Amino acid sequence: MAGDLSARDIERANFAFSIYDFDGSGTVDAIYLGDILRGLNLNPTQAVVEKMGGTKKKNEKKMKVEEFLPIFGQVKKDKDTGCYEDFLECLKLYDKAEDGKMLLAELTHTLLSLGERLSDKEVDDIVKDCCDPEDDDGFIPYALTILPYLIVM
Repeated sequence: MAGDLSARDIERANFAFSIYDFDGSGTVDAIYLGDILRGLNLNPTQAVVEKMGGTKKKNEKKMKVEEFLPIFGQVKKDKDTGCYEDFLECLKLYDKAEDGKMLLAELTHTLLSLGERLSDKEVDDIVKDCCDPEDDDGFIPYALTILPYLIVM
């Protein structure tokens, strides 16, 4: 898959990889695989990251840039990842008044029950860190507050 990458892609991948090579050994802990891919403007799910060799614990596995490049090529090639506009369209489904707002309760329910499910604590952290306070009717603006955070998750 690294053969499918342009010289510019390889240069960007090497740079992103080098940022996570904390000790200068030419290797990166596989726990950072998702972070590196997201730093390259990709949006793999945690399941994809794990499938590609990412780990959940530090020091389980190290990878070299030669191992990373094919992973980058594969994830870059996959069209299964969403972009900002895709996520925005999904949230618009909950925007009944078409005013850029949705019920916080609907957002919470969605994060807890659909796709890569989040824990109650993760949802509480997102709401606390990213959402504007609910208005009197329970609505929050979603496009500028929550959406950018959801995309990088």
